[in-house]
Amino acid sequence: MKYVIVIPDGCADEPQDQLDGKTPLQAANVPNMDRIAAQGVVGSANHTPGHLPAGSAVANMSLFGYDPNEHFTGRAPLEAAAQDVELGEHDWAIRCNLVTVTDQVLTSFTAEHISSDEAAEILQTAVESLQIPNLEFVTGVSYRNLLLMRGSESGKAPFSNETRTTPPHDLTGKTIENAFPRGPGSHLLSELMSQSGEWFADHPVNKARVAAGKLPATNIWLWGLGKQPSLPLFHDCHGLQGAMITAVDLLRGLAKLVGWDRIEVPGATGYVDTDYAAKGRYAIEALDKYDVVCVHVEATDESSHEGDVQKKIAALESVDSQIVGPILDHLQDKHDDWRILVSPDHPTFVRTKTHTHGDVPFAICGKGVAANESQSYDEVSAAESDLSFDRGCELMPRFVSATEFSGAKNE
Repeated sequence: MKYVIVIPDGCADEPQDQLDGKTPLQAANVPNMDRIAAQGVVGSANHTPGHLPAGSAVANMSLFGYDPNEHFTGRAPLEAAAQDVELGEHDWAIRCNLVTVTDQVLTSFTAEHISSDEAAEILQTAVESLQIPNLEFVTGVSYRNLLLMRGSESGKAPFSNETRTTPPHDLTGKTIENAFPRGPGSHLLSELMSQSGEWFADHPVNKARVAAGKLPATNIWLWGLGKQPSLPLFHDCHGLQGAMITAVDLLRGLAKLVGWDRIEVPGATGYVDTDYAAKGRYAIEALDKYDVVCVHVEATDESSHEGDVQKKIAALESVDSQIVGPILDHLQDKHDDWRILVSPDHPTFVRTKTHTHGDVPFAICGKGVAANESQSYDEVSAAESDLSFDRGCELMPRFVSATEFSGAKNE
């Protein structure tokens, strides 16, 4: 059996007035996702327990079949794993965005999608300015970077599970006055965030960006901290070998921790300019080697964070035509035993530009999947279905099992 998972990150949304009451998924032309719906089942799943952050770390962990109530320790440790950063028992990883703050308002949580080379130059200044020996910056991709705190043998790091931070993508266009870290160790994080404004003020990269009409990276924003999680290997749970295709370190790290190989695709950017077709081609090639191939696309989520509904629709249509369609055709033409799952991890509303808790729609077709009455893949069809998973982590074991999969949750 071959299994394919396609994750259009954050594509679930609410009805839009500008779309005559339709969601972006309803308004998009996605005939291949609709084909999966018509041939199989549509349902809903909740991957974001209300007491945990409504973000991709929690949601994708659940989507992969791991209960975040047991395994989630924070977002940054997953991204550290993607960069092969080893975390000791007392070490903490902290997500470090490069952001643009103007008059105490967060103008851009990506510093207008600063390039990786520019980010590395700016963070080098942070490295040189930092005077705390057990802290180190780790450069990542574009605005997505890390700060590590190496703990002592006594484990007396200033942070705890009570330390609270705010994701910068929840603050676009809002004041940051009351959004600084809170709880144990928060003073250190807040101080570094404020000091970075002085470090970067006259940086040559920022001067060049301003001269070119681009936003500067004015500050670091620290959030999503946590310690190393412990996850059982996917193969040990399900007897299947998996591979991940993504441009986002969070998904790379999660894949590594569950024992999946990571397939790097040239032209995969984590934004709307990503090479969708290349992702589809690499996924098809990977099916010769792996039991499970997962294709993650960040563009739909990024479009929501920008509040751009038309960009979100365009990204959905690209995922459908250049990833889902070719993969589905290949499965039907070349393989006898297969299943495909399309599902976002969490909703991201264009209106609020933020992740939110709540159900997401999924569609599955393939061997042993008895069609229900759904003819389209969208939030409304999913809400009307009898197939739902209040604990989203229960969906993956059902998807990769050899048992029949019908429109009823309990068979």
